[in-house]
Amino acid sequence: MTKKQKKMLYRIIAALALVLVLKLLPPLPASVELLLYCIPYLVVGWDVLHKALLGIKNRQPFDECFLMAVATVGAFALGDYVEGCAVIIFYQIGELFQGVAVGKSRRSISALMDIRPDYANIEGEDGRLEQVDPDEVEIGTIIVVQPGERVPIDGVIVEGASTLNTAALTGESLPRDVRSGDEVISGCVNMSGLLKVRTTKEFGESTVSKILDLVENSSMKKARAENFITRFARVYTPAVCYGAPGAGLHSPHRSAADGPARPRSATRIYRALTFLVISCPCALVISIPLSFFGGIGGASACGILVKGSTYLEELADTRVVVFDKTGTLTQGTFKVVKVCPVEGGSEDSLVEAAALAESWSKHPISLSIKAAYGKDIDAARVTDVEELGGHGVTAKVDGKPVAAGNARLMAKLGLTVPDVPQTGTIVHVAIDGKYAGYLLISDVVKPHSAQAIKGLKQAGVRKTVMLTGDAEPVAKAVSAELGIDEYHAGLLPGDKVDRIEKLLAAKTQEMLAFVGDGINDAPVLSRVDVGIAMGALGSDAAIEAADVVLMDDDPAKIALAMRIARRTKSIVYQNIVFALAIKAACLLLGALGIANMWVAIFADVGVMVLAVLNATRALYTKDLQPKNKNIKTKRVLCVRTGPSLLYK
Repeated sequence: MTKKQKKMLYRIIAALALVLVLKLLPPLPASVELLLYCIPYLVVGWDVLHKALLGIKNRQPFDECFLMAVATVGAFALGDYVEGCAVIIFYQIGELFQGVAVGKSRRSISALMDIRPDYANIEGEDGRLEQVDPDEVEIGTIIVVQPGERVPIDGVIVEGASTLNTAALTGESLPRDVRSGDEVISGCVNMSGLLKVRTTKEFGESTVSKILDLVENSSMKKARAENFITRFARVYTPAVCYGAPGAGLHSPHRSAADGPARPRSATRIYRALTFLVISCPCALVISIPLSFFGGIGGASACGILVKGSTYLEELADTRVVVFDKTGTLTQGTFKVVKVCPVEGGSEDSLVEAAALAESWSKHPISLSIKAAYGKDIDAARVTDVEELGGHGVTAKVDGKPVAAGNARLMAKLGLTVPDVPQTGTIVHVAIDGKYAGYLLISDVVKPHSAQAIKGLKQAGVRKTVMLTGDAEPVAKAVSAELGIDEYHAGLLPGDKVDRIEKLLAAKTQEMLAFVGDGINDAPVLSRVDVGIAMGALGSDAAIEAADVVLMDDDPAKIALAMRIARRTKSIVYQNIVFALAIKAACLLLGALGIANMWVAIFADVGVMVLAVLNATRALYTKDLQPKNKNIKTKRVLCVRTGPSLLYK
């Protein structure tokens, strides 16, 4: 509990004790009794009265504080001092429960805030470390990360080796080994060795800053259920305030619930006050946002970042999931497995020409070709580099035209390519206008991809689709291996958007999600109902373009995110139905004079407490996670045709 919550608890205990003591006293004069009961009432309820008066002053009186103030002051006016005190005490107990529950949800999310670094170490000329504000560190600065410290800014290790704890970012407890040359992201904890890191980003653009901004602003995107309840409360509260007098006037007959004998007018007022207490919409107004807040918190603890409750609600309704392939379902690590020059050609010459032509690209396929070359590339040998979308790249190497790409590029150059029976990325190479051969490059499926598709089917997804720029045979093989329902191969970048548009037009009320791995898929991510991105341990593009980010690149967590979303939505609707049903029943009983103030207390505070306790279930996700994470899957070769983002 916070200090404020503890103070409220002490006030509640003090008020309860005073009411019990006063109840045990012998009969006192009415004026004395009124003054004495005002003491516990004001001890526990002065802030409610204050808020009610402020609401009236600001011309926004119709809220739960106004209802409580009118009901309790009215009860005192009728001489029902114990009931008046009971209403305000139990209302504050409900508010305390709500505050504790919200705090628990907030702590679940704010655990991420622990990843915010307080300082960065910079080594001075004398060898001493100086602690500076991370905001003051410029790009290219060498910072020192000691064992036990968090990496403050994204960068590349220039010296040292260690083990990093990435649990705060990915939700995974398995440490990650790093050494010189590896990239590290802010928020990870250095567990063993000393590291010297060259920063590659400013602190404001680093992974930790982007994640914290995402989490802090998640409440800005309200779900439909939240917006409905907000609009409902605005109409409902004034309606019951105006309806309460009618509830008190409609029946002139007394009942046992009306308490001691009193004038008919007093009885009617009592019923109206009971009606007001019953009608307080606290359970709905509090529990619904709390449920979504808890769902976001539970997901974040699993390394799943959801940008707002609206996306959590849409994820729960998702029935069609579309995947990019490379980097999403596959590892995106490519290797040249075969070099096939034309008869009389040299393998070394073929690899050299392709590597030089691809020298300006940072694409994994291009990197694999340059890795196969294994030598330093002389950029002066390469001129007139041109990338052709969906085809490949052309350049002049040592003054000779060289083309590297897919069969479409070769056809454009008027060259015939051989049929290649192997499954893999085929990079055809032409030198000086003549076909020179091809390179076979392969990629592997992620270990959990098959389990991801299976998990989605179990989660109620009716259709899975894969979109890829790869050749038909490769796409077919990967799709069959993973159990994907539908695939589309040989797609250019613009074709993906067209396919998504067709899928969106074909669906009904269900939601469609797209899973991609970064900026290459940004147009599609922004077009679909729910965009899910592989975080790539801090991909800027993924965090900015998507609605949901998987921080450890594990596609199996998509099904987990959907299970969390559906449980959260289920809890929300449980609370709505439960609260409205109890309210309606008690309002009817109150209007008929059957329900007294104690029933009203249950209908208000009791329902709110039960709804809040139910809402906190959204925080707990352990039972939704797979129990066996050692999933064995076969690895298959899969491909992408060509370099750069032109071929995805």
